Amino acid sequence: MTEPLRLDVLEALHSTPSRRYLSETPIPEDVLWAILDAAIRGPSGGNRQGWGWVVVSDPEVKRPIAEWYRETWHAVYGRRRDEILEGRSDDNGLSPRSFLAADHLAAHIEEAPVWVFPVLRNAAEATNPLVGSSIYGAVQQLILAARAYGIGATLTSLHTAHEQQVAELLGLPADARTMALLPLGYPAKGRWSQPKRRPVEEVVHWGRWGVQRARPE
Repeated sequence: MTEPLRLDVLEALHSTPSRRYLSETPIPEDVLWAILDAAIRGPSGGNRQGWGWVVVSDPEVKRPIAEWYRETWHAVYGRRRDEILEGRSDDNGLSPRSFLAADHLAAHIEEAPVWVFPVLRNAAEATNPLVGSSIYGAVQQLILAARAYGIGATLTSLHTAHEQQVAELLGLPADARTMALLPLGYPAKGRWSQPKRRPVEEVVHWGRWGVQRARPE
């Protein structure tokens, strides 16, 4: 098995951006097992671990899901391509560079050698907005573990516009739903770098909302 990088925890946390340009290079199965084993060590509500992890590499399974993904991408973002790339969009969360990366992923998502669907039981009919808290910590651990092996990932959910069809294709139990789609692959473009974020001073509130402090020098 390829040995993972021995990354400092904070270094990994500060240098794991979403990677959307992914090569078709296969991921060794022992590496995949190691990544998944790290993921399931993540937090789970009540330690119930009411989850499953569906790993997909079959092109025949990927193909229809990729088409559904692209359909939603176009409906939500793709039709606004010119507006976003020309800086005329009022969507502050999607820069032209981010758009191009996400657009590339939509066009090539099935080329990522492995997809992982985190699946949560008893979530199909859930109305609790916090239901994802029982699995998303583990999802982040999967992404960080992949980083240690030089494998890129991104958390996306555009397939969920066709959740029922995806669930049937994956053979999920009736009470389960996918909570994300994580395409995994060795990066074909870009680098491991600190994602750009608003300054911590702008988004942290002390004691109550609206109470902010300057960060000590």
